[in-house]
Amino acid sequence: MATHMDPEEFRRNGYAVIDWIADYWATLADRPVTPADPPGTVAARLPASPPERGEPFDRILADLDTIVTPGLTHWQHPAFFGYFPANTSGPSVLGDLVSAGLGVQGMLWASAPACTEVETVMLDWLAELLDLPARFRSTGTGGGVIQDSASSATLVATLAALHRASGGRWRDQGLDRRYRVYTSTEAHSSVQKAARIAGLGDDGVRAIGADPHTLALRPELLRAAIEADLAAGDVPALVVATIGTTSSTAVDPLPAIGELCQTYGTWLHVDAAYAGAAAICPELRWSHAGLEYADSYCFDPHKWLLTGFDCDAFWVADRAGLIEALSVLPEFLRNAASESGAVVDYRDWQVPLGRRFRALKLWFVLRWYGAEGLRAHIRTGIALAARFADLVRADDRFEVVGSHPFSLVCFRLRAAAVEPPDGQPEAAGAAADALNAELLHRVNATGRVHLTHTRVGGRHTLRLAVGAPQTSEREVALAWYLIERTATALRRGTPDAAAVRTTGG
Repeated sequence: MATHMDPEEFRRNGYAVIDWIADYWATLADRPVTPADPPGTVAARLPASPPERGEPFDRILADLDTIVTPGLTHWQHPAFFGYFPANTSGPSVLGDLVSAGLGVQGMLWASAPACTEVETVMLDWLAELLDLPARFRSTGTGGGVIQDSASSATLVATLAALHRASGGRWRDQGLDRRYRVYTSTEAHSSVQKAARIAGLGDDGVRAIGADPHTLALRPELLRAAIEADLAAGDVPALVVATIGTTSSTAVDPLPAIGELCQTYGTWLHVDAAYAGAAAICPELRWSHAGLEYADSYCFDPHKWLLTGFDCDAFWVADRAGLIEALSVLPEFLRNAASESGAVVDYRDWQVPLGRRFRALKLWFVLRWYGAEGLRAHIRTGIALAARFADLVRADDRFEVVGSHPFSLVCFRLRAAAVEPPDGQPEAAGAAADALNAELLHRVNATGRVHLTHTRVGGRHTLRLAVGAPQTSEREVALAWYLIERTATALRRGTPDAAAVRTTGG
């Protein structure tokens, strides 16, 4: 019968795990980015029942190679260009390991003082690195906290906004009127989900149209929507603006939006989940102009700042209002430190009660890389994306869609490059959509790179997002080689991706 793992066994097996991770990273570039097996393959490799007796650790570790890694999409792969980056790093992994080993529960200051205080300082460090407004620092009326994701940050902001818009009645009585949330048609789906969870429903969200060229929210349409709701007796509770939308990294005009929120007394939450990290570079802080109007702001170090998932940095300008909205204090949590008012209890800043020591991995990352190293990482990603965009523009069959101020490039085959079916020019757009979809499918089917898609202006558009620490110009060139060759094969009517799967590049 297996016993508890003693310190020496842990040491021996821990070394083996670190070696395994290091070998995995060292061989990533040689692996297919995505698995080719059909759904259910991994489950079929697992026993139908749990083991009756404990197994040797080396057998568990061996099964990582035979069961788990063959069934993974490798997000740390240098040729993974899908979605947004979600990249970890050595310091982050080691910080997570220490957090797991300590096993503390940081719901209260009293339950883990260092867990709370390191987190408070790390959020102030990040606020300094991004040059956030002083009102978000813990030394003033605001402060920061680590949420699990930007979706949770949006939910918490929604709840705090409802509390304020209702004059405090929301906390005790629930929704007593129709409250409205406003956001761009390009905003993340988390805004809609937060509204559902908060009891507003989909009907409570007003989708505001975006500029067809910049894909940013149009302030004049926001003003019209707010005025219409006020005339109907509704309460404008929250505006969610985005710095770096998911589809195309559009930047909403915060100064104009902020002035409207100030005029109507509406909470402004700014979602910079991906692009917020760019503000550590002074030359990219233009994207945050107008942030001084925001009541709350978040970005994900777990996307583009080399900190493993999950780690969303969320700030509020008025922590008292947030705490008032979310605090529930049962007797078993009462303690002298909390009642003194001299400490932060982060349980009151989030939906769950419990919380891990996530600040440790952030602390490790910030200290290992320093501001200089993190800026170099951001700038490298932007330069590689710009290089890819240049390659796209040089081929007149393709077009770059929108701007690419960060490390995402949206692009597609032009409709003009497609032969209109049956002599119907109006059908060229739909045919181009189908061709772009097939292009993406075939490129990803090679297993050598991975991209994702979106729709911009109603048209199927491919996305290439750079962010992995191992990504270099070699992988960017490979992606373009596969895309260009596949486009040529499609024009020639080649039935599958074999032409590019077996050639070099």
